[in-house]
Amino acid sequence: MSITIPSSSGPVALVGVARPRPERAADLASLLQSFVAPTRAEEGAVDYVLHTAENGDLVFYERWRSAEDLAAHLALPHMQEFQDHRMEYLAEDLQIRWLTPVGD
Repeated sequence: MSITIPSSSGPVALVGVARPRPERAADLASLLQSFVAPTRAEEGAVDYVLHTAENGDLVFYERWRSAEDLAAHLALPHMQEFQDHRMEYLAEDLQIRWLTPVGD
């Protein structure tokens, strides 16, 4: 999966859903949790929150100052490593929904 970031002159936000393989659910949760603090510390990161859904999916919400900041995040070695090996953890590929703010 190649993530194509929509062009934007302002902030970029997304919701992602990761459906783990049942035997790798705990591993995926731990891995994604390990990304939270470093991601929040990155320049341009406005918000990054990881959730667990009632069906066991992991849902993350990200908001970035710009598309360039998100692109820099996705180019980091640990994010490249995850992208390259994600299907070892996932039952199906990541679902990404891009969000556009409404109003202020």
